[in-house]
Amino acid sequence: MTPQTTFLIMAPVGENKAEALRALLSTMVGEPGQADPNNTLIPFGAFDRLHFARLFLVEVNTWRDIRAHGVQPRPYPPHLVFLGDIDGDRTSFLAELATRARDGLRQIFSHCSGFSPTGDELLTWMQARNVQEAANYVNTRGRTVRQIREEAALRRSLSARLPLLVRTLGSSDAGVLYAALQSFAWEERRAGRLFLTPQTPTPLRRRVRDLAGTLGVPLALLLAAPALALAAPFLILQLRRLERSDPEVLPRPDDTHVAYVSTMEDYDVTNAFSAAGDLKPGLFRRYAATLLLFLLDYATHHIYARGHLARVQTIHFARWVFFDDRRRILFCSNYDGSLESYMDDFINKVAWGLNLVFSNGVGYPSTRFLIKDGARQETKFKRFLRNRQLPTDVWYKAYPGLTAHDLSENSFIRRGLESRLDGERAIRRWLAAL
Repeated sequence: MTPQTTFLIMAPVGENKAEALRALLSTMVGEPGQADPNNTLIPFGAFDRLHFARLFLVEVNTWRDIRAHGVQPRPYPPHLVFLGDIDGDRTSFLAELATRARDGLRQIFSHCSGFSPTGDELLTWMQARNVQEAANYVNTRGRTVRQIREEAALRRSLSARLPLLVRTLGSSDAGVLYAALQSFAWEERRAGRLFLTPQTPTPLRRRVRDLAGTLGVPLALLLAAPALALAAPFLILQLRRLERSDPEVLPRPDDTHVAYVSTMEDYDVTNAFSAAGDLKPGLFRRYAATLLLFLLDYATHHIYARGHLARVQTIHFARWVFFDDRRRILFCSNYDGSLESYMDDFINKVAWGLNLVFSNGVGYPSTRFLIKDGARQETKFKRFLRNRQLPTDVWYKAYPGLTAHDLSENSFIRRGLESRLDGERAIRRWLAAL
């Protein structure tokens, strides 16, 4: 299969250039925050491997949060972030990006400190500022942009054909309709009106590497188990000491800020979420966050790789990234539904998972033994997220109007078409998906 990867280019904005940069980014959008696929700076629609992309500014104003811990805030200038979720490898995509959108990228990055590349140096500059994610989630690994578009076209075609077949055949027999739709799809493909590109086989080297990754972490944990058992009481005592003493910093979100970011939401069935915050001071929290995100990345690659993150099924892509020398963390996701329903989904289904990752952030609602309380305190948790949410200035989605559930159903329809379904119940389930 074709793997999905990501890029995240992060660079400091030049002094007094933030507003000019935002004005330039605004020329890329149609609806607030939504990119015009054919904009002149980065014509996202021309890149057939690109699922999602966004550009925004990271401005961390958490002086109140840090001072609550008795630590002097560390200044952090505004940074431009350009990230995307893609099919295939990052290196070749960035090379294509640097070639096909060279002039637009130069205009954008000219607002960043010290930017002056010419010629092929643009690619080198971007690669040098790519920040590796600590954890990355892909809804369904191997599902490409091409596959998504072809399967959506297949569903539209079959759904439009089905009523006509019912009238023409004068039958509602599931088996008869199924066979007729198979024949119809075959004729459409032969005539060049429908395309279903076969998946690329996974190379043997990648399968071996994935297997090694699947087995490696459990084996390492097994070998480390005796040492972990000895250290566990001391680690738990230190954790509880910090949990009792770490202050909650949960002011009411600024109404103006909430109103502004809300203007960029709900133009599509999918939304973008971007947030940044500080890690709690001290090595314990830094190492805990690093380890937990490493384990999360393992889980998203080897356990939650087929349409769900724990019990949450509305996320297309998500990532967690350390920045500012691991003092701060950035979280970005593409999710279906409203932000309110997105937060409720996590709170109701995997609050313990939220606590594992986000409880190491400054100001988080107090937890017990890392997994209890925390996000279960709904009002506090929602304040925590809103206070750290960043406006997403430019956001692109390659397949507007399609939810993660739609993509799953479309793939189900394709599989049912290409294989022989047995039994009326299975055929009726397939027809119902149309």
